[in-house]
Amino acid sequence: MLMKLRKHLGSVPCYRWLHCRSASDQKLQKGASVSSTNPRSAPENLVKSKQRVVDHGEVFTPAWMVEAMLDLVKDESQRIDSRFLEPACGDGNFLRQVLSRKLSTVQARYGENDFERRHYALLALMCTYGIELLADNAQDCRDNLVAMFTKFIGTDPEGVWRKAAESVTAVNIVQADALTMLFPDGSPLVFPEWGYLGKGKFQRRDFEYANLTQRGSFTDTLFEGFEFEDVFKSATDFPQMTVVQIAELGGN
Repeated sequence: MLMKLRKHLGSVPCYRWLHCRSASDQKLQKGASVSSTNPRSAPENLVKSKQRVVDHGEVFTPAWMVEAMLDLVKDESQRIDSRFLEPACGDGNFLRQVLSRKLSTVQARYGENDFERRHYALLALMCTYGIELLADNAQDCRDNLVAMFTKFIGTDPEGVWRKAAESVTAVNIVQADALTMLFPDGSPLVFPEWGYLGKGKFQRRDFEYANLTQRGSFTDTLFEGFEFEDVFKSATDFPQMTVVQIAELGGN
């Protein structure tokens, strides 16, 4: 999705799309909107170090540009179950704002039902994916998304929701090479496909990223009329899981 957004910005310099201080860094209170009101208001540090720019082309994306790009697909960015993958996610500048918008939708729809509010908030997190070449950025991205989620959830005395969020981000936000589609150890990049079945139950199926990228190649072919499951088989299928069971996964 974010790769498609960049086609709209032909006049914008081709930065490596890494992190900035997003509007979603504002304090998240239960039920509060986390969208930006004036993303240009505060100065931003767009470079972590000159050496990282030389070594990795790491230039942070300004918050106003994040907002402008997401506004191009505003409805999708606000839909709870729309899946966003950032192939160079940094510490999550795009993904934080995507999650922010999704959580605002969750609050608007399920604010009066805390059970569904929590479960749909977890689904919003489940539909947020990132690939990052640098290990420190990948971990920062996980931590930032989990922090946003737990602030939105509110009371969590046993830490189950936090642990579930950590399990999700451990497999959704990965250190890997988006070009080779490989993990650092050379194994193929795998992503989970999550779904909420209702009544507190979730499903998970894992697919190799290389296979997922082939979805678009079946447009206008004989395979177009087939269901995705009929053409691509998941690498691993999991039984239905509750939040407690997801928390016990621990990133596996």
